[in-house]
Amino acid sequence: MKPSVLIPVAPGTNRDGDLAAAFELAGATPHVVPLSELRDGATDLADHQILAVPGGFSYGDALGAGRLFGLDLVNFFGETLQGAVAAGMPVIGICNGFQALVRHGILPGMLEVTATLGHNDSGRFECRWVNLVPTSASVWTDGLSEPLRCPVAHGEGRFITSDLGLVERADRVALRYGHADGSLAGEVYPTNPNGSEGDVAGVTDSTGRVLGLMPHPEDHVTERQDPLRGRHGAGGGTLGRCLPLFERGVAAVR
Repeated sequence: MKPSVLIPVAPGTNRDGDLAAAFELAGATPHVVPLSELRDGATDLADHQILAVPGGFSYGDALGAGRLFGLDLVNFFGETLQGAVAAGMPVIGICNGFQALVRHGILPGMLEVTATLGHNDSGRFECRWVNLVPTSASVWTDGLSEPLRCPVAHGEGRFITSDLGLVERADRVALRYGHADGSLAGEVYPTNPNGSEGDVAGVTDSTGRVLGLMPHPEDHVTERQDPLRGRHGAGGGTLGRCLPLFERGVAAVR
């Protein structure tokens, strides 16, 4: 039986279809569910094996990107979510979903630090392809050694924390911005598209089962999604495809 993936959506969410398609290719059965159904009890998180919080502009990014979506996650089924995470449910939050998880303390989780996602250093919305270098253990990145190539599309993606050193020592930085050869961006734009200190692109919790990242791996799970498809060189053809990331998450519950 295929694992079931719950994909909650709020008004303004717009990447749920791409995320569902990625999980289908990875061997799971996605269920896109409005938050209202979760609030009303029509859908129960406990009936699913994976939680995937998609990107978009939830609630028009009022009061800050992902803030109101995060409030919904915490206020309406926070205890259920905490219980699911404690029981080992894999969780992934992408872009707006990552912002929601960070701004309400689900990530990086249980560290004596504050964290948020601030406006890009460039002062504008960034939509470009980047390379992600796996740098820590997570069920989502288990065994991945090659950089992943995928696009970013955000205006508030700069990871800010009161103590990056503590986050790094706790091995919470799962993905960093870098080059196709695996070297890091060195905080240089545009390889690092938003100015995140330490080139942080994604973080995990202490279990490695909850992952949040700003880029959109769901937008490079097939060759046709890559503008460099069929070309040679960094990122061309099938290089850097992100389907393995979703396959790792699905495999974690099989």
